[in-house]
Amino acid sequence: MADIKQANILNYPVLALGFRAFFMLAGFSAVLLILLWNAVYKGALTLPNYFAPSDWHGHEMLVGYASAVIAGFLLTAVRNWTGLPTATGKQLAALCLLWLYGRILPFYAGLLPDMLIALVDFAFLPALAYQIGKPVIKSRNLRSTVFLLLLALMAFANALIHLEMLGFLADSAQLGLQLLIATIITLILLVAGRVFPFFTERGLSGTLAIRNPFWDALSITSAVLVFVLLMAKISGIYLVVVAVFAALANTRRILDWYVQKVWYVPLLWILYIGYGWIILGFVLTALAAYNLIPLSLALHAFTLGGIGVLTLGMMARVSLGHTGRALKASNAIAIAFVLINVSAFFRVLLPAAFPAGYGPLLYIATLCWLAAFSLFLFVYAPILTRTRADGRPD
Repeated sequence: MADIKQANILNYPVLALGFRAFFMLAGFSAVLLILLWNAVYKGALTLPNYFAPSDWHGHEMLVGYASAVIAGFLLTAVRNWTGLPTATGKQLAALCLLWLYGRILPFYAGLLPDMLIALVDFAFLPALAYQIGKPVIKSRNLRSTVFLLLLALMAFANALIHLEMLGFLADSAQLGLQLLIATIITLILLVAGRVFPFFTERGLSGTLAIRNPFWDALSITSAVLVFVLLMAKISGIYLVVVAVFAALANTRRILDWYVQKVWYVPLLWILYIGYGWIILGFVLTALAAYNLIPLSLALHAFTLGGIGVLTLGMMARVSLGHTGRALKASNAIAIAFVLINVSAFFRVLLPAAFPAGYGPLLYIATLCWLAAFSLFLFVYAPILTRTRADGRPD
């Protein structure tokens, strides 16, 4: 009887493919982590934590939320790219539990050894790389090996954070967080080149999106150079020139895919606006190079704007496509898309113009973020936990 119950649980639709389980986890973490951080930031809540408060916030939004979205996307996309299965059932459940333990164990600091907390959290990204690496290597899909390298780089960045927490290195956590941002943005730019033209053509009948390898390479390379300069603490004219060039190269790249009709399709305009936040991040980085604005605003353009907006849009689009539903955003999700952009506006742009109002602006940004992801969960939890609408297997 126990075996039958276990089999039924493992055959539950949410464990049928990676995007289902991890997009659910990402949605819940986006709400819960920000609720906790808001309470900690205001001093209304004090929790025992393995991390320092600001490091915990950055770590959880990148290694927690963003990595869950990346896991869900790659476990699904790699199956399509290679034609081979990725983790489902028991393996997917184990991967989800490993991710979940990484979020929970830091609150048991003092009760559990710090080394155990670090190892459990660190293990998730290598485990994810192993699960997607098997079909990539078996199929000899060399084009997809870049994602294994990026996951390895994310794991290294996570190790830098833990090495400071464990006392082995000094001042390595901030470098680790910067490297995480750089790697995730690079991964997004790579994925954009694969899916933006395809999604645009699928979403707008009769549209042909241009693929230009030259601008793909130039936009990604210039973006990487910006982050290298930031991590090397090289500012001034060098950073300005490279950041402005990255903004121009990425603008030129996205214009090859853009058609005016994307503004009639929420599942498309959310992606283009998300890419726009990344471009704005390069512009703000150039301004920060001469201390015209705080660098933190540029980093939040990349994180809340670029990563937050694009991942919400990608989860919405991928979930519909892979559950056999019409590729049309509901009114609630269209409102969520607006809200997350309003959140970025109040967190990034308005503080640059009105720094004295930072506190109230941050509060509004937080409320909009929470509302956006609450709407996502309300709409997509039933979609992600039920079988495909067309009756086909995942």
